[in-house]
Amino acid sequence: MVKSSKGFRSRTRGTFRKHVRERGLPPVTRFLKTFEVGDRVIIRIESSEPHGMPHPRYQGRVATVRAQVGRSYLIAFLDGGKEKQVIAHPVHLLPTSKGPTGSA
Repeated sequence: MVKSSKGFRSRTRGTFRKHVRERGLPPVTRFLKTFEVGDRVIIRIESSEPHGMPHPRYQGRVATVRAQVGRSYLIAFLDGGKEKQVIAHPVHLLPTSKGPTGSA
């Protein structure tokens, strides 16, 4: 039997699939979004933009912005009781509806 590949995007066919009207690149404003240190963001991977893409296992996580690193952001979150830090481009981040303290 053929050995399956174990690449960065393996087993993500359903996770990264877009609906018909969402295909292609997102609007430019998603690339130019800015976040402040302490903001809460959701990791929402944009499959059409490979630059600054966090690992697919972190899709849907809620994280806190720690610092800006060039055009990207250092974000931190808890994963199984341990704090993880990931560098992600703003096109892969969505602001949460709640403020930095967690209140609406």
